[in-house]
Amino acid sequence: MDLLRSLLFAPGNHARKVEKAFTLEADAVVLDLEDAVAVAEKVPTRDLVIAALKHNRPRSLIGYVRVNAIDTDNCFGDINAVLGEWLDGIMLPKVESAAHLQAVDWMMASLERERGIEAGSIDLLPIVETGKGIHNVHGIAASGTRVKRLSFGAGDYTSDMGLVWTPEERELTEARAAVVLASRVAGIEPPLDSVFIDLQDDEHLASSARTAHEMGFQGKLCIHPKQIDVVNRTFMPSEDQVAKAERYIAAFREAEAKGSASIQVDGYFVDYPIVQRAERTLALMERIRAKVL
Repeated sequence: MDLLRSLLFAPGNHARKVEKAFTLEADAVVLDLEDAVAVAEKVPTRDLVIAALKHNRPRSLIGYVRVNAIDTDNCFGDINAVLGEWLDGIMLPKVESAAHLQAVDWMMASLERERGIEAGSIDLLPIVETGKGIHNVHGIAASGTRVKRLSFGAGDYTSDMGLVWTPEERELTEARAAVVLASRVAGIEPPLDSVFIDLQDDEHLASSARTAHEMGFQGKLCIHPKQIDVVNRTFMPSEDQVAKAERYIAAFREAEAKGSASIQVDGYFVDYPIVQRAERTLALMERIRAKVL
């Protein structure tokens, strides 16, 4: 499982921002061919994105390209152009059905086979960001494709639904919950949460990340370098959480060996579900430490 706490967008046609994105602490960089690129620049930007992924990206940094939506004239051309050994994944916006993913998965598989790339090795990351997409999210999550995880897009979702995107984001609760539940039912990884667009509101950025973490998301999309640290810290265990997880597991294993499967540790009830959560905490911390080293 990849470490994906923070995914930073960078406009594919802005060389300085792309170069800087590759030097930051995000777990992944998403070079954008969609909303951040003007219509007239979309086709020429493909070559810039490929060159950046080939020559500028550290191999330890995960590299995605956000292509244009499947109902646009540019989607197939984008995928055909950027898919190669230099690419870790395609981010597909405005996914509204399993059929969207199945069509793009077929395109990617055909191109992988043609170009001698291991089948299914390039990730496909859908953004669910419309009312129809949320309505169909269970089918999207269970599409039977290479998709490992979903992501949620609040900007297009609130626009599509006529909602007011408030700093508190209470209007996103049902959609977020639907994406998390669909992911769990389908047996794929926890999803990635939406960007937060007010770059001056650090307080609500932190609140947005914390809410997403508490609801079951594994990470968050970012649109500015200043958001990375807040997001990374929110989606990683604290020292106290790691210490507690270690104590819970050690005490439980000792009790289990004596025939007990429910105990108290520091006044906290510990049984199998709590131990499993503690194990996930330690596994996540190991992935973070491995990246730092």
